Amino acid sequence: MASYTTHDAEDDPRNRDILIYVNGELLPRDRAKVSVYDSGFMLGDGIWEGLRLHDGIWAFFDDHMDRFFNACKAVSLDVGTDQAGILAALETTRHANSMVTDVHCRLMLTRGVKVRPFQHPSLSRSGPTLVIIMEHSRPIDALQSRGVRLATVPQVRGLPMSQDPKYNSHSKLNCVIACLQAEQAGADEALMLDPYGFVNTTNACNFFVVRRGEVWTSTGDHCMKGVTRQKVIDLCRADGIPVHEKNYSLYEAYGADEAFLTGTFGAQTPVAVIDGKPIGDGIRPVTDRIRGLYRQLVQDHVAGKA
Repeated sequence: MASYTTHDAEDDPRNRDILIYVNGELLPRDRAKVSVYDSGFMLGDGIWEGLRLHDGIWAFFDDHMDRFFNACKAVSLDVGTDQAGILAALETTRHANSMVTDVHCRLMLTRGVKVRPFQHPSLSRSGPTLVIIMEHSRPIDALQSRGVRLATVPQVRGLPMSQDPKYNSHSKLNCVIACLQAEQAGADEALMLDPYGFVNTTNACNFFVVRRGEVWTSTGDHCMKGVTRQKVIDLCRADGIPVHEKNYSLYEAYGADEAFLTGTFGAQTPVAVIDGKPIGDGIRPVTDRIRGLYRQLVQDHVAGKA
């Protein structure tokens, strides 16, 4: 069976000629580079954000910027501009690439270029490095019908005093290790537990199960503060679908009727298998209902901003 991740996209030849924003310059992708002394390359010292463009509107832009600026403040990373400045850079980049919809953006900010190749933040003296990569990007259709296969892995999402998972940081080695462990187990992606052994998140997305018509997700104490995750919780509450943020174990996950992942790129992606155990019977009425509610939410949001 082919392996698919939640970030697999349809091939689009236009991406070979995209222009990438690097500190105010728009450069062809083969010339878009940062210094080997950049703190993001050297140490993973940076914060990033993923955004999606729908009909000329950056979906839930304010929510993404709240998370981005909060994380930068928490790690004393000077953005060098305000929210309007970030939006202007995004708009400049998308117009230069003639992009309107079905676009995914990775916004990345690092502490900048170091004067010496060591850890201390005071050695980053150039000012921040801001990079924006935009691609024409649509999730592959096969994911919605087949679903992804997860494997529970030894790598966990840490406690806030180690590396708070609420940071969308460039330091993603723990998630990369989890992804490798899942791949070695024959799965598409990793299901990660929290430090106490409760079901938490995957290496790339937030995780939900459906049991007897109720939607469950983790407490949120040890996972990324997903924008799409919160939208799903809010939609469930508004539409009368019981939803709980709670501790639960693999026992409940294995016995779920449905399971799905949430993320900016894939929205809601069904889960077919966890640790070799099929989830439900392949019919996903609650997931489909939530997907419909989310599509309408995005349409309403875009219409309201147009």
